[in-house]
Amino acid sequence: MDKRILIIGAGPTGLGAGYRLQELGHTNWRIVEKNDHAGGLAASFTDNQGFTWDVGGHVIFSHYKRFDRMVDQALGSDYLEHLRESWIRILDTWIPYPFQNNLRYLPKEALYQCLVGLLEAGRSFAGTPANFREWILSIFGQGVADLFMFPYNQKVWTTPLDHMAKDWIAERVSVVDFERVLRNVILEQDDVSWGPNNMFRFPLRGGTGEIFRRTAERFKDHIDYQRAVAWIDADRKQIGFQGGGVLDYDALVSTMPLDILVSQIANKPEQVAEATEKLTANKGLVVGVGFARPDPSKKCWMYFPEDKSPCYRVTYFSNYSHNNVPDITRNFSLMGEISFPQDQAVDRDAAVERTVQGYVNTGLIREEDRDRIQSVYTIDIEYSYPVPTLQRDAALNVIQPWLEGRGIYSRGRFGAWKYEVANMDHSVVQGMEVVDRILIVKAECMV
Repeated sequence: MDKRILIIGAGPTGLGAGYRLQELGHTNWRIVEKNDHAGGLAASFTDNQGFTWDVGGHVIFSHYKRFDRMVDQALGSDYLEHLRESWIRILDTWIPYPFQNNLRYLPKEALYQCLVGLLEAGRSFAGTPANFREWILSIFGQGVADLFMFPYNQKVWTTPLDHMAKDWIAERVSVVDFERVLRNVILEQDDVSWGPNNMFRFPLRGGTGEIFRRTAERFKDHIDYQRAVAWIDADRKQIGFQGGGVLDYDALVSTMPLDILVSQIANKPEQVAEATEKLTANKGLVVGVGFARPDPSKKCWMYFPEDKSPCYRVTYFSNYSHNNVPDITRNFSLMGEISFPQDQAVDRDAAVERTVQGYVNTGLIREEDRDRIQSVYTIDIEYSYPVPTLQRDAALNVIQPWLEGRGIYSRGRFGAWKYEVANMDHSVVQGMEVVDRILIVKAECMV
């Protein structure tokens, strides 16, 4: 049977699905995208001053050869390769990432509190941690928790840490080896190579979105832009669009946020609607600031747990590619990321001012650099992080089987609603895997 496959969204997952469909030689498929561009949360934009910005601090690293193949075909040799230089700003000091492996940079009293906490963590915490907060205490102890892990994670997630599960962590957080930490302190040696993104690539020009612009161009005749979904009839297998028009499908791959997807389906069971209400996400604001002076820093990105900055992370975006600024000999750029609860109104102007003041407070710029600001660019992110709450898995176990029983496959960062498999490579490969499941009945790894 020549299945009609319809894909909602031309972000990494949707384009991964399209790439795989083209690879398999299947022709009966379409991607519908509400925006006028491809890339989704991995899109990039160039402002009227010539500064390029991503939707957050993306870097290219991979767990999958098939993702590497797609990126290689998209970029060819048009990329730069970087050795990660990542830092934490705390107590007016720069600490190399990961924080817990490089405590020797801390002031003596803070260092002592962190070491004591690490020493006592394993033996002072009784039982199995029930949530993310308890897991932090059981692994890192009170010192590291109070100084870094608690405030930083609260900034990122905007969710009480005791409402979050712990099973999502995997390679997201460096787990401590006390002897290794102690050796680093006593021998005064850095320990900065942890993690899968220690070495990363970045497009030579066009930002991260260049990967997806070029990939979309490979099968542009299969993509309809500015076509937003209005309703879904899961029984008739039809989708209606804002402004009119209906498409039939045999299999539907959705990459829109799972809660929005469910809201657009009529005649859903009450338990599915109730489960959807238990999903939690936050939203974000990217604040890009371009300056009319060069900067000698070689830093890639930095974490900010303290209230001195509203941002949880700031990227030296001009260091990713010299083409991200008009003239690297005369410009540099900083890109800050701020999280908000989904129901909180965001004052953009106030957020920009707080961000710039945060750059001053943390030593990224001088007060007089305010007069050198050449560009300010903001990006609203309606859905930023799918929060791995204690209720999430039970909710997904109700929603996803019901959808798949009707030929609807919800995948991607917010389609699957699983932060632990929501990186760029994960998202692309989810699109590839679901196509394999639909057409050649091959099991998926990330569902």
